Amino acid sequence: MAIEPESNRRVERLQTLREQSQLGGGQEKIDRQHSKGKLTARERLSLLFDDNTFTELDPFVTPRTNDFPLKDNRPSGDAVVTGYGRIRNRLTFAYAQDFTIMGGSVSEAVGSKICKVMDLALKTGAPIVGLNDSGGARIQEGVLSLAAYGDIFLRNTLSSGVIPQISIILGPSAGGAVYSPAITDFVFMVQGIGQMYITGPEVIKAVLGEEVTHEDLGGAATHAFKSGVAHFISETEEECFEHVRRLLSFLPQNNMEDSPFIGNVPDRADTDPNLSSIVPEEPNHSYDIRDVMVRVVDDNDLMEVHANYAPNIVVALSRIGGSTVGLVGNQPDHLAGVLDINASVKAARFVRFCDAFNIPIVTFVDVPGFLPGTDQEYGGIIRHGAKLLYAYAEATVPKVSLMIRKAYGGAYIVMGSKHLRGDINLAWPSAEIAVMGPEAAVNIIFRDKISKSVEPSKTKEELTQEYRDNFANPYVAASHGFLDEVIDPSETRSHLIRALEMLQNKRDSLPPKKHGNIPL
Repeated sequence: MAIEPESNRRVERLQTLREQSQLGGGQEKIDRQHSKGKLTARERLSLLFDDNTFTELDPFVTPRTNDFPLKDNRPSGDAVVTGYGRIRNRLTFAYAQDFTIMGGSVSEAVGSKICKVMDLALKTGAPIVGLNDSGGARIQEGVLSLAAYGDIFLRNTLSSGVIPQISIILGPSAGGAVYSPAITDFVFMVQGIGQMYITGPEVIKAVLGEEVTHEDLGGAATHAFKSGVAHFISETEEECFEHVRRLLSFLPQNNMEDSPFIGNVPDRADTDPNLSSIVPEEPNHSYDIRDVMVRVVDDNDLMEVHANYAPNIVVALSRIGGSTVGLVGNQPDHLAGVLDINASVKAARFVRFCDAFNIPIVTFVDVPGFLPGTDQEYGGIIRHGAKLLYAYAEATVPKVSLMIRKAYGGAYIVMGSKHLRGDINLAWPSAEIAVMGPEAAVNIIFRDKISKSVEPSKTKEELTQEYRDNFANPYVAASHGFLDEVIDPSETRSHLIRALEMLQNKRDSLPPKKHGNIPL
């Protein structure tokens, strides 16, 4: 009887160990995961990456503790799957927490695996995507688990602004575990299964006496509409992964590269007469700023970020002339496009992201000012509004702004004005740039004249029109060089393409310093 060669037995053992690793916590746990409407870690990675491109790392790592009750439960790979592959044919790294193994809890070994793949992403200059589905720290490992979280947070911070970091919440993410996603650039959540909170409903009830469900406390809708923690929400995991793939297609691999160029530069002579009819003649009537944005970008393709949070300002990624741009625009359809605390923070963070990754910023301005009131003042509108000012002033990427209608007071300055190093500042003929609106200005300047008039209302109306004709128009600002050109609305796309093409080799810098002290 022939004896099987040792090399064959070794290969068979390798295949057996690989198969065991692929099973995660076992078929029973996999079935339980599916019964909750959730995919397994490896199923998720197969959907995220291009077909047959994912290479797994560390499949044979096991929990490092031999203490009870873990000494007889040492699953291969532990509770996370890590590796790299290609998304739309570009190198990307990822880790996916495996809830079928000890509830996806983070152990010393899990932390080590995640840190290794994060280090590789940073070394090779490629994005990293974290798929979060974990019960939190592995209690049995005590401080070793907490140390693992700290190691991950450090790498999130060091990688910030160097490589794109994306978090996907596909299950529970509680306690300290929420801070890794919070440091990353974009957070995706799937409705019904993704949850984030510092302390769970049970603790809240015990400490504060408040009763709240897991979903109301930290579900996708809560963080997309109320807290602003989630940038994108999806109804299914499959839809979520497709959105992540689309987002990455707009982004560079790292801060030393430019975003992918798609297609040829469209005809610069493109015009759109419909742009002239979007903005109502009446200054107090609303419209949707996205109707302007989609008409000037390539293929009407707009990927809005934070669409459900602070809707009085719109931020989005798109392409103009084949190159990625970040769009920021006041939204007259909500709160008249006024700047408040949430809108300021939302836009500031987006501007800083674009600046970190060499993405030009195009700003659409129609803003009546900052939102007044005690709620805003007590909440720190001064400090939060200054974040947006700081972000625009600090940004060194190409900055193009378009004044569409209102631009009053400090809000005019904040929205990418020439005074904050705006490169090209354009305006439509409908633009009004002033310290305040004509009506308010006349009430202050001509208070005595109006009160002494025989017909106060008629006098006020005449003075308001005179003020608008003399001051509330784009030509005063243009005469001082604060606007580079007043343009026909139908030619907006052509002007934006030319400006961005001219600025593609722009170089700007900041004074030597460790970092500034943004008013956090």
